[in-house]
Amino acid sequence: MILDNFLVFSGAISAAGVMSGQAVNTAGSFLSTNTVDLAPLALGGNQVFDVGQGEPLEIAISILTAPTVGTSVQYQLIQADDAALSSNVQVINQTDALPIASLTVGQIVALHYDRAAPYLPKRYIGLRYVNVGAIATASYFAAIVKNIADVKNLYGKSGFSVL
Repeated sequence: MILDNFLVFSGAISAAGVMSGQAVNTAGSFLSTNTVDLAPLALGGNQVFDVGQGEPLEIAISILTAPTVGTSVQYQLIQADDAALSSNVQVINQTDALPIASLTVGQIVALHYDRAAPYLPKRYIGLRYVNVGAIATASYFAAIVKNIADVKNLYGKSGFSVL
């Protein structure tokens, strides 16, 4: 999995390669600390485009500190008209409400980056974490990636024969 610092929603990676997360505690909705600005670089250039209609992309949400106490967490990819992700917010894709017992340290939750359609694409995208119950201790690192590195599926079981 290759990470681009400009596509990180939550958390950070130090120069030494140490990953830190965004704390998402208590009940309610929380926005990612970072947003991605999809505006064109050139003034008077193209309109904002729908990133989801190109190559398939994923949002990798790494659980650095497992949530405790609460009931469930839902992860949402959202778009908005402003960098604060507060104006005309629309949900592009979301997970189910995942029980906290299934969210363990080191696990990566994959959220597909879908097209904005039937909505028109907006300039800013980010993540929203929806906690049900008074979640404690949760910390996440989240970024847009091309492929999710899943170490569990990297190697097959041993003890088989090739004939």
